[in-house]
Amino acid sequence: MAAAAFHSYSPQEQQHPPAPQQSTDTPQLSKKPKTLLHKHPLYTPVHTKLSLQFKEKILCLEVIGVDSGKALSLNPLIHSTSLNSIHNTITFLQSKGILQKDLPRLIGMCPKILTASIDNELAPVFRFLSHDLNVPDYNFRRVINKCPRLLVSSVKDQLKPALFYLKRLGFRDLNALAYQDCVLLVSNVENTLMPKLNYIVSLGFSRSEAVEMVLRCPGLFTFSLDNNFKPKFEYFDEEMKRDMEELKEFPQYFAFSLEKRIKPRHLEAMESGVKISLALLLKTTDEEFAELLRQGNNSRNL
Repeated sequence: MAAAAFHSYSPQEQQHPPAPQQSTDTPQLSKKPKTLLHKHPLYTPVHTKLSLQFKEKILCLEVIGVDSGKALSLNPLIHSTSLNSIHNTITFLQSKGILQKDLPRLIGMCPKILTASIDNELAPVFRFLSHDLNVPDYNFRRVINKCPRLLVSSVKDQLKPALFYLKRLGFRDLNALAYQDCVLLVSNVENTLMPKLNYIVSLGFSRSEAVEMVLRCPGLFTFSLDNNFKPKFEYFDEEMKRDMEELKEFPQYFAFSLEKRIKPRHLEAMESGVKISLALLLKTTDEEFAELLRQGNNSRNL
């Protein structure tokens, strides 16, 4: 186990470390790590006086599959965090159902996990999942793996305000928020959620219509204004020249690739002279879409 590997390298046990060839009590490290310590980018002649604990910290991160160089660059606090503290964090996560095989991805995406306070930062997240989202203990792992950023998000300043805002909009399904759309909980209300809702309103929809659209397609809150909404709406309005009612009924339009799906399908339909609803135009498989075009000989309005 990862925690065991960290424990075997705790400072208390390494007061007088034996020579490498004499060490036989750490089977966890018998396998060659991904990055050899002496070849590690941080282990250069300039760093020959690195403390034993820091070298062990690098090695332990590599053993559990974490790119220590990347982790240290993204979270410099790891430099000053004790090996014992990191061990305690790993042990705590495992006590919540997180598996060793999950750690490389979780820590790789959010290295701040390693230096987060268990009592003040990590534990409150799991209480939030349990008390506010009704997630049972055995499903903690499922939710965390879906959105690792939950572990580095403030419950008071981020998660609770986002949940409150989403509930006010009409998000009532806590299971959906926990297991499918939990990324919305780590989205800033003032800087992310509200501006996107306001943008949808600016297209010509009423606020209630815009809210209904995001309730039908929560992914709208995760799309970029500049890279998604604006170019896709411009194409919808200027090239496809479709009715806004279609967009209101099928907001999932913004979830499809402009270059790989929307444009090619629109152009094929135009060349075939077949009028296809927005939903069928984009949702159907290639085979189904081809069949719709073939049916155009019998009906021009699908």
